[in-house]
Amino acid sequence: MSERSKIHLVMGGRVKDPRGLDFENLDQVDLVGVFPNYEEAEDVWRSNAQRTVDDAEMKYVIVHLHKLLEPELPAED
Repeated sequence: MSERSKIHLVMGGRVKDPRGLDFENLDQVDLVGVFPNYEEAEDVWRSNAQRTVDDAEMKYVIVHLHKLLEPELPAED
């Protein structure tokens, strides 16, 4: 898979437990965007995570969409 194809989704929302990924209201999840590489996704994730740092129940994550689309590929980013 080319570097260009390694797409990442940044999303966030209110979680039931700050230690987990069980989002409370899926219809209110903030789908920030899809990014062509991890570095860009990380920059956007960091910005959103820092903006909500005082709210322990808000969590932003990076989803490696390329790993979901082609799970048989090696685990390199």
